[in-house]
Order: sequence, then C-alpha cells, then structure tokens
Amino acid sequence: MKLKSPLNPLTIICGILLITIFSCNTNPMLEKWSNSDASYGGVPAFDKMNPNDVKEAMLKGMELSLRDYNTIANNLEDPTFENTIEEMERSGKLLDDVYSYYGILSSNMSSPEFRTIQGDLAPKLSEYSSKISQNEKLFKRIKTVYDNSLLQPLKSDQQRVLDLTYKSFAMSGAALDADKKQRYAEINLELSSLYNDFSNNVLHDEENYVTYLDETQLGGLSDGFIKSASNIAKDKGFEDKYAITNTRSSMDPLLTYSTNRKIREVVWKNYYSRGDNGDEFDNNKIIAQILRLRKERVSLLGHDNYAQWRLQDRMAKTPENAMELMEAVWPAAIARVDEEVADMQKVADDTSSEKITIEPWDYRFYSEKVRKIKYDLDSDEVKQYLQLDKLTDAMFYVAGELFNFKFTALEKGKVPVFHEDVNVWEVEDITSGEHIGLWYLDPYARQGKRSGAWATTYRSHTTMDGKTNVLASNNSNFVKPAPGEALLVSWDDATTFFHEFGHALHFFSSNVKYPTLNGGVRDYTEFQSQLLERWLSTDRVINQFLVHNNTGEPMPKELVAKIKKASTFNQGFGTTEYLASAIMDMKFHLADPENIDVDKFERETLADLKMPSELPMRHRTPHFGHVFSGEGYATAYYGYMWADVLTADASEAFAEAPGGFYDKDVAKKLVDYLFAPRNSIDPAEAYRLFRGRDAKIEALMRDRGFPVMSN
Repeated sequence: MKLKSPLNPLTIICGILLITIFSCNTNPMLEKWSNSDASYGGVPAFDKMNPNDVKEAMLKGMELSLRDYNTIANNLEDPTFENTIEEMERSGKLLDDVYSYYGILSSNMSSPEFRTIQGDLAPKLSEYSSKISQNEKLFKRIKTVYDNSLLQPLKSDQQRVLDLTYKSFAMSGAALDADKKQRYAEINLELSSLYNDFSNNVLHDEENYVTYLDETQLGGLSDGFIKSASNIAKDKGFEDKYAITNTRSSMDPLLTYSTNRKIREVVWKNYYSRGDNGDEFDNNKIIAQILRLRKERVSLLGHDNYAQWRLQDRMAKTPENAMELMEAVWPAAIARVDEEVADMQKVADDTSSEKITIEPWDYRFYSEKVRKIKYDLDSDEVKQYLQLDKLTDAMFYVAGELFNFKFTALEKGKVPVFHEDVNVWEVEDITSGEHIGLWYLDPYARQGKRSGAWATTYRSHTTMDGKTNVLASNNSNFVKPAPGEALLVSWDDATTFFHEFGHALHFFSSNVKYPTLNGGVRDYTEFQSQLLERWLSTDRVINQFLVHNNTGEPMPKELVAKIKKASTFNQGFGTTEYLASAIMDMKFHLADPENIDVDKFERETLADLKMPSELPMRHRTPHFGHVFSGEGYATAYYGYMWADVLTADASEAFAEAPGGFYDKDVAKKLVDYLFAPRNSIDPAEAYRLFRGRDAKIEALMRDRGFPVMSN
C-alpha cells in the first residue's frame, strides 16, 4: 500500500501518543473487538455496554474518523482510486464498531438515561456528517477520480464504488457554494434533533399507554396470551391484572380474538393514536417542521420536492413512476376491502346480540370469523403448529438447501450478548466448513425496545484488506411466553420472521470487496427478504417443522390445503393498509409544506383516495417511524410494493422450475445474482441476469388474487 504522505518525526510522536492513550484507556467501548476464539474475528463487548461509555466512544470515533478523512483530503499526491476512494473505504473503523453499541442502546435497550445522551449526540453526528460531505478538498479529489473514470473506466466493482461515492457527495450538497453549504448543514442539524424527538415521543406512548384487564374481560383470548399478559402485569406491579401493551405484538391478537368490543376499541385507539394525543409528546408539529426543512434543503440542490431528490438513485427513479405502480394496484385493493367488509357485516348481523356497523377495531375480529366460515380455517388452530423454535429450525433448513449455510447454536457465554434473551449461532459453509459469521437473535418485546421487527449487521463481509466475517442479528417483538410455555405465533408473524431472516441471509451471502457495496437500493433490498417469505408455505417446511405444540404431530394435509386455499384471503386489508401509508408518505413529500396542517392533510388525502373507513393506514403519520424518525424510508415506503413485484415474478420462476422452490439451478442464480452481489451490480441488471427479463406487475396481481389488467 502506498503511503498517503511522507512520515515525519512529529507524525511518529503523535502516533506513539495515540497508542499510549488507547493502551491506558479503561473504556471497553474503545477497545478492539476480541474473544477467546479467533475464528469469530472478534465480537462486540455487548456485556460491558454503558451509555456514558458509548457516548465517549462515539465522540472519539468521530474525532478519529474526521482525522482519517482530513488525511485523505490533504494528501499531496495526485488523486487516484487507491489513495482516495480505497482510503475512504478504510476510514472510520472505530466509529463503525461503536455504532453497533449505539444502535443496540437505541433500538433494543433504550432507557431515559440513554435517550438524553442520544439527544446530545444527534446534533454532533449531524455536524460530523456535514464536515465530511462538505470537505471541499475531499470532494475535489473524488470528482477528479470520477472525471478520470469517464475517460478510462475502472474495474466494474471499483467503478460502482466510485459512482456511488460521487453521487452520495453530490446529493449531500458537496458542490454547493459556501452559503448554501452552511444552510444545508444547519438544516441537517435541526433535522437530527427532530428525528430524535419524534422517535422518543412514539416510544413514550408505547410504554405509557398500557391497558389492564381483569378476569371478566378475557373472553376469546388464548391461554398462552393470558399467561403472558399476566406476567407482564406482574412485572409492572399489578397482581391479578392482565397487561395489554401498546405494541403490535399485543394489539394484533387482542383485536383478533377478544370478544369484548369496548376493550378492542380502547386498545385500537391507544395503538393508532401513538404520537397523536395532543400533549407534549404529540408529533404533528414535528412532522410539519421536518417536511418544511426537507423541502428547503433539496431546493438548495435545485429540486422541486424531496421525493424528486430522494428517488433519483432508486429503482423507481422518479416519484411519478412510484405513484404509477401504487395507483395501478389501489383500485383493486379497496374494491377487495368492500367485499371483505360486506362478508364481515353479514357475519356481525347474524351473530351479534347488538346491531353494529363494522369499525376498524372490528376488522380483525370479524375477518377471523369470515375465515372460519369461508375456508373452515381457524387462525388459533394454525398457531398451534407455529412454534418459534421450530420456525427457527425451518429457516436454517431453507438456508442450507438454498445457500449451503449451516447454523450451529453457541453455548451461553461463548460470546457476549446484551440481554439474557439473546442467543447466538455460528454460520458455516456446509461443503467446505468455512466460517461465515455469527447470527444473533433477540426475539422478545421488552421495556425500551422499539416496536416491530428488523435486521442489522454489526460487521459486514469485505475482502479489501483480508476477508472479514459477518455479524448479523434479527430482532423481533414477540410477547415472551410464561415459563415452560412454547412461544406460538400467528401465520403473519411467522411470515415476518422469515422476512427478516431474508435480510440476514443477504448479509451472510455477500461476496463484495468494498464496504460501500454492502449497502443497497431501498426499493430493491426488501425484495430478497420478501422473497424468502415464500419458503414458509413450501411442503418441505410444513411437513418437517410445522408440528403441533402438544402432540408433535405434523400439520394435517387438510389444514395445509385450507391454508393454501386461503392464501389470498384478506388481501384487501393487507394491501390497502400498507398502500395507504406508502401513498401518504409520497403525497406528504410532493405537497407544499408551508403552513401544512399534518392531521388535516392526512384526513383529506385519505378522503380523496376513498380510503375505506373500516381500516386505518398500517402506520398513521404521527408514529410513522420509517419516514419521520430518519430518512431511510422517507418517500421510499412504496419500495415494499416495488420489491413485491420482483418477489411475485421471481416466485413464478421457482414455481415453473422442475425442482420447484428447491430447484438447484434457480437457487444458484438466486444466490449468484440476487444475494451475493449486494450493491455491486445495478439492481435492474441483476434481476435481468436472474430472470432473463424485467419483472412484470401482472405477477403481483395474480399473487394477490386481484384482476389482472389488460394492456
């Protein structure tokens, strides 16, 4: 490797001082990841996490990372890919590591103490990012390398890294004049605090709106759910009560099975009013300010609206293309809702002792009754065959068949974990025995853990400076069962479990050289995980792993047939609640945000869409964390549907193959073109390599049981 600049005595002395500082440091968050078994490549010291230590480490990480970037920017040699882009890929190693601790404390183990620290760090992280993206010398070097590559292209993976880096800097205002750069940085600083406040407000409402039931209010609820609710209530100091927490994992089963309509209404309103209670934790004014600042920021770059700026590097390319897809599906979705509501209303009229009209808190309850009548399918019966540990084994089986991965559980204490509920598996290549990485699973809901399910990486695969292994995790919010009880989940929850594992397999499959190429295009990266959901309903998984909780007997063929027959049941609800959120996300960012009334805009937009009154958006605006707790999914929530077009089309490729969903030839193309390259290939080109053509929307319509549109 070439030296970035000649060494001098002062540099050597500073280096010795730096080594001395770290050797004497007592902060475990600043130490190099290590463990007794070198084959794991070092692991995070999760058992030593302390919020104050993490704050110190984050500040030190930012300091050293900026030093790295300034060294690159001030290099006197002519800019090359090696001395500029590759050196940037190496920069900030300590900060990358410390972010793993920061992310855990933010998402899995949040506390009032940490939220204060998070609020302190948010503006500092924004300033740190601005100092990099607005470093004129650094961008000048990047642009020189980029301009040279237009005349003499680099190797494909190098060119991809360079293109992504240049585009990222340009989109972040690197080419602006000094005054605009300053305003751009100021806006980012304001936004960082608003995102943090938004998240904390939602978390407050999730933690503080708990519904306590007594024994007379438990009608319809399963024994397992009741035992869990009792344990949660006891943990909160309420004996002889049953706690329904303000999270989806508690809300969904209660709304599906509770025979107490008033309780269903209370729980529904608590959940869908998060961030919208007209108090100090209300998010509506924060959202309005976020929208204004986003619009102002992208206008500095010459864009008409935030959506136009954001989608330029996505598969959709423009908000018009994204809206075209959503508007093509929307009429079929709401038409199906009308049919579903009519079926439910008939059941309510025939069975209810009082005259009722279907309301949002009735949808899941009466939908379940319709399912039983139409398909003789009882979700609670299906649930008896969906044990979380067996589902985990099923995912490992699929990973072995498609990806040649073997998962082996590690003994407790083998590697540090951040909570006793977390378990770890080693991942190896079945044929060669080569170590691939470690998989962490944090399955249960707890105080301080954000809602939902997600996947993340603590370390990604690269080969730039020697091969690194992958440390990946899946995180869920299942209600922890009572001691000795199996954790039984719904079919939807099992599907989500497979979905998030798809992200993990995407991480483990990586074969890229450069760290940047482990990133992804937002409306593409959900595709791989959505595709993995399909293996839950394959015969091999059902016959081997979906066994009865008490008897151990496989799921009866008659029940399997009912599940498959009902595969498009309730697609009106599922598609409409999702699409409403995705369309609202886009509409908010296409609208003029000046003087916007967020609550009014939501109501009027839904009315214009003829949104069925019997169901809500999946994520109402005041708690839409995908979009307003950061920018990852802002104007990109449509991406799940964009990815689902790919998913439905790719599923048909497997269905048409001689070996079905376990066809070895199609599986190899799946890994080679859709998983292993990560972001080293343009997503559209990667899909064409897999399928031989572009995906077709007709596959999505067939998959959901909607009428296929004629050309």
